[in-house]
Amino acid sequence: MKRGESKSRSQRQLRIGEVVRHVLVQLIDRGEANDPGLDGVTITVTEVRVSPDLRNATAFVMPLGGTGSDEILESLNRAAPFFRRRVASEVDLRRLPSLSFEIDASFDNAAYIDALLRSPAVAADVNAPQDAAPDADPEEDGT
Repeated sequence: MKRGESKSRSQRQLRIGEVVRHVLVQLIDRGEANDPGLDGVTITVTEVRVSPDLRNATAFVMPLGGTGSDEILESLNRAAPFFRRRVASEVDLRRLPSLSFEIDASFDNAAYIDALLRSPAVAADVNAPQDAAPDADPEEDGT
């Protein structure tokens, strides 16, 4: 494994991602982008992931209700240079990462897993009686 290819993110990546997320939330809430695709839309910024070299950042967003996500994503990516300039003016970093936006699929994944856990097939497996005790040794019958 090469240097910088660790699976977990560094403390600095996490800290910069959280600072950028907070600034993005403030900018989106105030409606400063002046983009018609973002007018009157409530957007949640769930996470900002920063690359190991701190040059790229991906903001994961989800519109309220999940409707119109393609148009909102297009508007956010169109306004990404504006958001980058505004974040640069509010955050003191030597180099600010370039921003891109993606729809956060974790809500859909959580709903899918929840539906699987509530399905009758899984419930039958969970509630099935166990045939033999796991500690019992069949060759030890005490004779």
